[in-house]
Amino acid sequence: MVESINYRLAMIKEETNIYKEGQVLLVNKPLDWTSFNVVKKVNYLLKGVKVGHAGTLDPLATGLLILCTGKFTKRISEFMAQEKEYTGTFTLGATTLSYDLEMEPINFKDTSTIDIEKVRMAAAKLTGEIAQVPPAFSAIKKGGQRAYNLARSGQEVQLEARKVTIKEFDILSLESNIVSFRVVCSTGTYIRSLAQDIGQLLGCGAHLSSLCRTRIGSFKLSEALSIAEVEEQIKSLSMG
Repeated sequence: MVESINYRLAMIKEETNIYKEGQVLLVNKPLDWTSFNVVKKVNYLLKGVKVGHAGTLDPLATGLLILCTGKFTKRISEFMAQEKEYTGTFTLGATTLSYDLEMEPINFKDTSTIDIEKVRMAAAKLTGEIAQVPPAFSAIKKGGQRAYNLARSGQEVQLEARKVTIKEFDILSLESNIVSFRVVCSTGTYIRSLAQDIGQLLGCGAHLSSLCRTRIGSFKLSEALSIAEVEEQIKSLSMG
């Protein structure tokens, strides 16, 4: 009996060492989870093994999140620098202070004269290397504080524009005032800001209403595991 217990403990230690040595986990982040929530969950499952993520997804976004464990956390910046692909929807005819549905829509305008060709023309103007202003409700630091903390406290936040590259910006459909899109872009791009900018170009306002990250470099969402599947995989390894 003692030998059996010792064998099982040895197996748990061995599998934990696999994660300490370094693994890349592809996770399909659920809606309403923060990227930190995912990291915290996996860190708990791995009993304290260091875990980090390679690129934040907002709570209202879903899709591919790369986690690095153990020694592979040193490679996070490498993964973060890679090209990203997203799909999602913009809602025309209203803006929000957060540029997405974290805040209530305001400034409602008529969209009856907007057709898909006008949307595609606006998207073309936002393709290539552009100067993009990040949302005030973002994790960028301003004066040593996160911009979203300043914005939520009612302070006016002005962030400087920075260069990003929109490699592809496909407008897939327009149904009523809902635009479906696909974007391939450089790291540091805010899709919420693209929604804001396309609304300004069209003169009717817009905000991001759904977002899914489908690719980071060569890593695809189709290869990712759900939170439940990640938990099952780690537990099955630990059980020997």
